[in-house]
Amino acid sequence: MIKIGMMIADRYEILEKIGTGGMSDVYKAKDHKLNRFVAVKVLKQEFSENANFVSKFRIEAQAAAGLMHPNIVNVYDVGEEGENHYIVMELVEGITLKKYIEKKARLSVKEAVSIAIQVSMGIEAAHNNHIIHRDIKPQNIIISKEGKVKVTDFGIAKAATSNTITSNVMGSVHYTSPEQARGGYSDEKSDIYSLGITMFEMLTGRVPFNGETTVAIAIKHIQEEFPSPRDYVPEIPVCVEQIVFKCCQKSPDRRYQSMSELIVDLKQSLISPDEDFVKVTDPDEEASTRMITDRDMVQIKRQSDNRDSMDEAMRLKKDVRDRDHARSYEDEDDEDWDDDEEDYDPKMEKITTILAVVAALLIGGILIFLVGRTMGVFNFSGEKAPEEQEQEAEQVEMIRVVGMHVDEAKRMLLDLELSPEIKYEENSSYDAGTVLRASVQDGLMIDKGTTIVLTVAEAAEGVEVPDATGKSQTEGTALLEKEGFVVNVVESNDPQVEKGIVISQSPEAGTKASAGQSVTIRVSQGAEDNKVRVPDVVGMTEMDATVTLTESGLPVGNVTETPHEDPALTDLVCYQSYSVGSYVDKGTPVDLRISTGPAQKTYKYAEGITAPTEDASYQSGMQVNVTLTADDGTQLLNTQTTTFPVGVNYTGIKSATGTIRYTFTVQMEPTTITDPETGETTTEGGGTETKTVERKVNFTEE
Repeated sequence: MIKIGMMIADRYEILEKIGTGGMSDVYKAKDHKLNRFVAVKVLKQEFSENANFVSKFRIEAQAAAGLMHPNIVNVYDVGEEGENHYIVMELVEGITLKKYIEKKARLSVKEAVSIAIQVSMGIEAAHNNHIIHRDIKPQNIIISKEGKVKVTDFGIAKAATSNTITSNVMGSVHYTSPEQARGGYSDEKSDIYSLGITMFEMLTGRVPFNGETTVAIAIKHIQEEFPSPRDYVPEIPVCVEQIVFKCCQKSPDRRYQSMSELIVDLKQSLISPDEDFVKVTDPDEEASTRMITDRDMVQIKRQSDNRDSMDEAMRLKKDVRDRDHARSYEDEDDEDWDDDEEDYDPKMEKITTILAVVAALLIGGILIFLVGRTMGVFNFSGEKAPEEQEQEAEQVEMIRVVGMHVDEAKRMLLDLELSPEIKYEENSSYDAGTVLRASVQDGLMIDKGTTIVLTVAEAAEGVEVPDATGKSQTEGTALLEKEGFVVNVVESNDPQVEKGIVISQSPEAGTKASAGQSVTIRVSQGAEDNKVRVPDVVGMTEMDATVTLTESGLPVGNVTETPHEDPALTDLVCYQSYSVGSYVDKGTPVDLRISTGPAQKTYKYAEGITAPTEDASYQSGMQVNVTLTADDGTQLLNTQTTTFPVGVNYTGIKSATGTIRYTFTVQMEPTTITDPETGETTTEGGGTETKTVERKVNFTEE
């Protein structure tokens, strides 16, 4: 059981619960090893107890941990502690796309396409790593406060779909592809279909198919024509409508074959919104109504919510059959009238009669041959009699179904053309829906069509939980234990409830639970007295943090400076020694750390400084003044030398580059000039001249 303030793996400190879903609860936590906030997703107890699910969950989550992409909520860690199975993920501050759509009613075309492009890029990265999401929907897409779009829950969906998790856990059937609705094989193109449904909802504010049950919605995905988003929002460009149509084709072969193809068209729709460039192959023909088979109904039912009754599925199947039967009857009626109105053709009738006679003779000959061969009259080859061959061909080997979930067992038996029949038996030792026994032993050869009676575990009705609230701890415990429950006591401060009195309980009074189940009661310890709730001072100045802690009755302990990766926390508190919201004794000192900003990079320079040969007037042996200055103004070297190279070795330099400056004196030769008219000569120049040479250098990062 996860509690606020507890540590997982001696590393992740649970701070607060930030969300819950069908399979897991999500907590905000602090990673003390890397000093960052993360999201910890913990599997709910009913899934943690399923060893098969946990095994697949770990494999898929570990595969997802290899994904690193800006449009994916990255997985950092996977593990377990006690009964808690968890994954550690990137913490994204924002809202889900579902809530964003609800908030805005519907999105503009440009915004919807931009979001779809980012989602596609994230899914494309996963597909390139052979990871299929299988549960793309707005609830699994997060928009951060910075506007970044990220896809989450990679790995969980595949683990769930491969472990007979019911649809009420797996999320909404509104976004499932036709092949998933039938329970068939799903691949990357199933994600493309689900993204098309998500785009439809972004553009129109509604889903394309709705119904009273998951079965009804699944059938619509399989056989109903896909509605046009332009029927609801006429201003949607035709090219965007066609992109949605192509994503949501019934046949996977007629959809986009990869995310990269979809991204190209989405980007083109932003550039040329008035251009009809999307190539869709016969969308009307592919989306036309067709009859749903019996096996489709069974597979859909297996994927649907267990709360949907089989009566509903049978009613829907009967409605489909009745409609098609009525349609067929009307078509036949119309054809009869048309035939009656055609002109009578004696020649055609004669030809038809002759062909009918010839066909009858051929069929009769074949029947005589088959009957004779069956009786052994025409057994020329010495092969086994047809009835023996047929008997062998019509037998199958009974598979092992004990321990499976009933839906999986039914599917496998139907695939073998056997007829499963279900009988329920109360059993508290196994999960509800687990097959306890089969009427035929596995390994036996049996005829196809044989009825297999499966005895399936059914949850016991349980005992009504008595009300311990308001009673003393002793009285409440005795009341619960009398009904066979195990009592767990949690102490809690409450100034409104007298010490020793039960404040609340879980499960609540009046609900039913199996005998032997744990019931947790929260017992008041009265007012908090000397306990103080630790405030949040991270992000404050040292002075403000001191005032806040002092007002709460907590003195400031040791204050140290430390680098921190977040530049926004420079010169502010980046760490406090007790978690926010935890309770400590009044007067407990709280240590603080003040951020000095991101860790400063340092550099080194260990080279031989060569002579300033860039200046032709330099001659070997000249005395040269050499200085080396880092670009932050720090002078590293200032020396005079007549020999090169000059060896240096400096570390801890805070700039990446610097400048070497050479200064030396050159003796200038005098120049004699003769006046051509008078013949007089004069001497100019001579003396000395100071030369300066500068050279830029790069330092090496330490």
